[in-house]
Parts: sequence; structure tokens; C-alpha cells
Amino acid sequence: MNRAARPFDDSPPKIEQTYHWAVAATYDFPSDLLAGQEELHQVRAELSALLKRLPWSVEPLDGFSDDTGWRKIERPASPGWTEDQQAEVEKLRRREHELAVFVSGHRYWAAVSGSDRVAARSRLKHVHEDTDGGAAGHAKNSA
Repeated sequence: MNRAARPFDDSPPKIEQTYHWAVAATYDFPSDLLAGQEELHQVRAELSALLKRLPWSVEPLDGFSDDTGWRKIERPASPGWTEDQQAEVEKLRRREHELAVFVSGHRYWAAVSGSDRVAARSRLKHVHEDTDGGAAGHAKNSA
């Protein structure tokens, strides 16, 4: 029997795919909002690096090994953090909180509609990754 005459074909179906390239919206973020977001990134990176360098426990603790759970956990003895280290972590955490409140509560967000606010916030978080220098472009939403 001729393959073309068969009512059922075993070959995979041919699917036409249409790709829609949406132009990403651009936003004219105020300079103080951009600066606040950039400092927030910097503070978070600094805090993360500091926490990686510090001992695993704030207070001095003996080391331990536990292999009764679903994976083995081992920690060496921890000398704890010095008062200066604790103060530095507290200072960075306080600044991170201040900046997060500043960025999330900025007056700019009142001018952005609810459906665009999430996209705009996400865009602001990644502005520093742009190779073209930031959030330049036409204003879809402006304050």
C-alpha cells in the first residue's frame, strides 16, 4: 500500500511554530530610585561575602557530625563572631532594610499601573545588568 494513501501516518506531525518577539517595555526610573537599587545590590553583595567569610555560628560552639538524617551534616568548631563582626553584619542588614523600604515604597510606583508594576520592578532589579548603560529609553510609565 502506498504510504501517501494510508489514512494514518506514523511520522511525527509537522507543527508550525510562530515566534512572537515582544519589545521589552522601558521605564524612565528616577535617578534616586536607580541609585537606591544599585546601592541595595552592592550592600547585599557585601553582606553575602561577609557572611561567607564568617564562622558558621555567631556564638562559640563545638563542632558536630550528624549522619542520622537524610544527609550527613558536619560542622567544625566555631569560635563565634567578634563584636566588630557582629556590628558589621548588623550595620549591613540595617542598611539593606532601609534601602529595600526606600526602593519598594518609592513614589514612582504610585504612577505605575498594577499590571505593569511587577514588570517595572523586575526591570529595575536588572537595570545594572544592561550593557547599554541602564534604563534609558522612551517612557512607558513616568513619574
